[in-house]
Order: sequence, then structure tokens, then C-alpha cells
Amino acid sequence: MNITASQVNELRQMTGAGMMDCKKALVETEGDIQAAIDILRKKGIAKAAKRADRTAAEGCVLSKCSEDHTYGAVIMLNCETDFVAQNADFVAFTREMLDFAVANRIKNVEDLMAAKLGDVTVETRLTDEGAKTGEKTELGAFKVLEGAYIANYNHPGNRLSTVVEMNKGFEGIEEVAHEVAMQVAAMNPMAVNEAAIAQEVKDRELQVAAEKARAEQVQKEIEKALRKAGINPNHVDSDDHISSNITKGYITEEQGATAREIIANTPATVKFNEAMIENIAKGRLNKFFKENCLVNQISLIADPKTVGEYIAAADKDATVNQFLRIKLGE
Repeated sequence: MNITASQVNELRQMTGAGMMDCKKALVETEGDIQAAIDILRKKGIAKAAKRADRTAAEGCVLSKCSEDHTYGAVIMLNCETDFVAQNADFVAFTREMLDFAVANRIKNVEDLMAAKLGDVTVETRLTDEGAKTGEKTELGAFKVLEGAYIANYNHPGNRLSTVVEMNKGFEGIEEVAHEVAMQVAAMNPMAVNEAAIAQEVKDRELQVAAEKARAEQVQKEIEKALRKAGINPNHVDSDDHISSNITKGYITEEQGATAREIIANTPATVKFNEAMIENIAKGRLNKFFKENCLVNQISLIADPKTVGEYIAAADKDATVNQFLRIKLGE
């Protein structure tokens, strides 16, 4: 009997089973959908489909590089409970998928899911794994980097992994690149450098920094006015605090009213030094870069040098091109 692609897809949607398993079941039942579902359920293949509404928040995260260090991948396989995530068989299956991806230099999720792992596709193996563990099992992430030199780091516990791409090879690169991969794991940078951060993010951070500087200037003027009126700013730092301190006798009703008036009216009288505000904002943006750009961060291995300086000490022309960081739950 000729089984159509639409029939296979319909059964797949209903059961969550792999395409080849669905086709085999339909051939066996001569196109009878319900009978095919029964076959898949008996085999345990359709079991995972009933868990579609559950959350697969636990899992295993691993990364690996090719032997020539020109390819690296990180994979996250999700399940429902930590009990399954730490099971040796589940970790071994994650590692098997990763080893396969690295050996075949798989480029993306789609290619990995469609690839044959043994006699069946990776997609089918995932369904089978869910049937075996009794939990929803899914590929949470699969990302790849290729370049002149790739290094990776797996944090103990299989919940966090990183991959970094260096722009060139050099003497001692194995140690340097590994330390950079560990830096990415520990400090969670947003980007490699300032240029890699989107302009809209820079503009937002600059605006927030400027608004914060203005707010601080207003607060200084308010506190100055309060002290001039003989009121301790710490006693009137919020409306609730004012009411509470009046009740406790720390300030009088009159002082409370004066404080409220000063707090309400002072902001409109403040004249900002925009040049100073701009300089403060730029300084805070630079601090943002130091905290969030990999090459600007203080190196964990070479403090007080930055990561960029640590790399340059090994080779002045070397740097990081890209990095991947996958953490369970993020």
C-alpha cells in the first residue's frame, strides 16, 4: 500500500514518534491511523507525545572540539527531572549525540535531527529516549563554531559548557584558549568586544546612565535643602518613612510637611551641567563594557590584566572571534 507523506505527518503530530517509525506503523496497518497509534504505543514510541505539555527544564549540557581544533559544538539535551539528567545512560546518550555531531561536523539543529545515528535518525532516538526514561526529552540547544582554533570547557555537573573561537594558532594556545573558555563560563560576557554589542544596547545603557546621573544630582540638591532646613535626610527618604518617623517622634509634623515640600519642588529647580552628565554617562558605559565584553573583563587567571591583555601576552595578534555559552535554565 502506498503511504503518503501527509499520512505520516498526521501520525507524527498525533504521537510525537519519528517519521520512519510512523511510516513503518502505517505500512503494517495498511494506513489505519488508530491501529498505527496502538502499535507505536505498544512499542513505547508514542509515550513521549503524551508529555507535550510538561516542562523539560533539567538536562545535560556538554561541549567538544574536533581533534584538529577547527570545529566545536555544544549540545543541551533536556528532560524533566534532575534524577534522569544525572543518570549515567542519559549523560551517555547526550555524549553519543555530541560525539556523532563532532565526528560528522554537523552544522545545525535541522541537520542533526535528520542525521542517522545507527539505524534511525537522531529525532527518533530522542523519542525512544523519552519512552525509556518516561520523561519528556528534547534537544534544547545545539550550536557550532568553526575557525582557526576552537577550544571548549565543560563545567563539572554537566549544566554549563562553552566553546571559543580564536582567530589564529600560536605557541601555548591550548592553555590560553582553555582559560578563555573558562572565563566565558565563569563571567558570562555579553559579547566579545564593544563592537559586537548592538548599537541599540549601547544607546540604552548610555541613556540609563545619564538618567541615573541626573537623578543623583537631584537627590544631592534635595539632601542639601533638607539639611539647610535642619532635617536629617535619612529620616525622610520615603513618604512611608516620614509618616513612621513622625509617629516615633524622630521628626515633627511640621518637619514632615517641609520635607515633603522640598522633595516635591526641588527637582524642577535643578540646573544640570549636561557636559558633566555626559562624561559621567560615558564613564558608566565604559564600566558596562568592562563588565560585559569578554576581552575587557579582568582575567581570572591573570588579574589585573584584562582577557585581551592576557591573550596578547601570548601573541600580540591573537584575539577571540566568537564564543558560545550554554547553561541549563538559561
